[in-house]
Amino acid sequence: MSAFFERIRRHWNDPDSHDRRIATGFVWVALFVLVGKLAGAAKEMAIAWRYGVSDTVDAYVFVFNLATWPVSLWFGVLTVVLVPLVIRVRYESPEQLPRFRAELLALTIAFGLVALGLAYLVLPYLLRSNLAGLSPAVAEAAVSMVGPLAWLLPLGTVISFFSAWTMACGKHRNTLLEAATALAILAALLLPEGWVPEPLVWGTVIGYLLHLIGLAFPLASSDEVSVPKFGFKSTAWPAFWGGMRLMVLGQALMSLTAVIDQFFAAHLESGSIATLNYANRIMALVLGIGAVAISRATLPVFSEAIASGQVHRLAWRWAKWMFLCGLIVPAVLWPLADWVVKLLFQRGAFSEANTAQVAELLQLFLLQVPFYFFGLVMVSALSSRKDYFALTLSGIIGVLIRPLVNAVLVPRIGIEGVAVSAAVGYMATSLFMALRLRTQ
Repeated sequence: MSAFFERIRRHWNDPDSHDRRIATGFVWVALFVLVGKLAGAAKEMAIAWRYGVSDTVDAYVFVFNLATWPVSLWFGVLTVVLVPLVIRVRYESPEQLPRFRAELLALTIAFGLVALGLAYLVLPYLLRSNLAGLSPAVAEAAVSMVGPLAWLLPLGTVISFFSAWTMACGKHRNTLLEAATALAILAALLLPEGWVPEPLVWGTVIGYLLHLIGLAFPLASSDEVSVPKFGFKSTAWPAFWGGMRLMVLGQALMSLTAVIDQFFAAHLESGSIATLNYANRIMALVLGIGAVAISRATLPVFSEAIASGQVHRLAWRWAKWMFLCGLIVPAVLWPLADWVVKLLFQRGAFSEANTAQVAELLQLFLLQVPFYFFGLVMVSALSSRKDYFALTLSGIIGVLIRPLVNAVLVPRIGIEGVAVSAAVGYMATSLFMALRLRTQ
């Protein structure tokens, strides 16, 4: 035991230690995530108080997840591909960064505007179709939200670019600024009724705008923002396209799982999407503090450690620690699930029966935590090694397993099948990535 603490002291006193940098990054990011998730929890409490488990929440969650799926895709690709690339280019040919940054920002804006146009054209038809599985009342409410929520696409893609670039600069303020949207929604919901039309919808749009401004100003002050330039003249593009070609498919599949889950929930009784959303929001608080901290603290360090050949040992050490931390979470929260849901949501339109439903679902969602934490370290390690093929395969595995488990369990046990499928999916992808890292 004394040797263990001596090793910790040695790493802590060494300013160049990779472990120290990961640990300090983890603490700061975890603190920022905690602030953001507390703001998110307050926002969800306000939604539960005002709307309960209702058609309005079903419609909002359905449209929000569909509209932000391309944003999640873009952010996932940029995080995995851009952060290691920028760190490498900054060391090898820093004069290339301004041109590459300007051209990538232009591409990001174009992608967001194209996605905006497609959302306006496609989403109303999809929401009214049998494929969506929404009741007529929920479908019409959802269609009315498409107009404003579609603007999350251009706003969100630029936010994703600025967030990834902030991470590549070794900063973590983007994590703290993620609270902006939750705070804007919370403020809109708490204002007297009628002051803000459709407060859930417009609060979200205003929050995204504030998030974008909050990221842009610090980057501009440090000369890390360039005027967009259309073109692909930077010498960094071949490396970017090389990683992106594989990662787009893998990230698209991985980010689709939440959308697929809600399609299964939409075919169940009214309120199922809202129930799933409330359980997911608590899980976002549980997972987010560790998950965002793990990925944002490890990826920059792993990307630098790759040159010294220390990534393999470093990754396995942190993966084991994160798995053990993940085991503690369900052990503590499982018996407290009912109390947590009651504390957060049971007021106003949110009834005791709603609490029981969400708490039961939350307990099953907790099964995914150790595999999720372990897998995040594996993702950072494989990303630092530019093993995008393995990450793509993990996405394919996840998107095949989860709908299959959903298809088997949801008709038999209802919405709880979605939670079980999440645990099975993360277990499968984590095991695959672990085997890949060990054999390479």
